[in-house]
Amino acid sequence: MVEVNSFDVITRRLRAIIKHRHLDGKRNAVQILATELEINPLDCAAALLSLHFEGDVTSPPPPPIPTLIIEPLELPPVKLQRYRLDVGKKQRVELEPLKNMLVEESGVDRNNIQNISIRNDYTLLELPDEMPSDIFLHLKNIDINGYRLNITRLKVRKSTPKSNSNRFRRRR
Repeated sequence: MVEVNSFDVITRRLRAIIKHRHLDGKRNAVQILATELEINPLDCAAALLSLHFEGDVTSPPPPPIPTLIIEPLELPPVKLQRYRLDVGKKQRVELEPLKNMLVEESGVDRNNIQNISIRNDYTLLELPDEMPSDIFLHLKNIDINGYRLNITRLKVRKSTPKSNSNRFRRRR
C-alpha cells in the first residue's frame, strides 16, 4: 500500500519521532549542512523532507483569515442652529440649488442641512451650531438668483411655563 504524502501523515510521523527520539545530533547536522550549503536551516529541513518523501508533499490550505466584524461607528448627533435667509419663493429659490450652494460655499455636509422651509419672502433652515464665524460672514454676502442671502442666526425660544389657571381665579 502506497502512503500518501499528505500533511497529516507527515505531521503524525514527525510527532512520533519528536516524542520518542533524541534529536540533538540531527539538529547539529542540519545546522552544519545549512552552513556548508550557505542556506538557512528551514530550506535545509525542507530539502531533507523531500529526500525522504518522494513527490510533492501536499500541505493543507492555509487557515482562513478571520474576518473582522466592524460595527458601524455612531457619531454623536450634530447640534443644529436655526438660521433665516432673506431669500424665498419670490426670489425663485428652490431646495436643491439652495442646498448645493450651501455645500459649495460653506463646506457643510449635505446631511447637516436640515428642516428647510422656503417661505414667500425668506427661508428657515438648520445648520451645524458650531459654524465658524468667517464662514457665517461669508454666507451673509453670497448671492442666489441675484439676491443676497443675508443669513442671520435665530435665537432659541425659551419655553414658557404653563400658566396655572387657578392662580388667576377670583376669590369670592
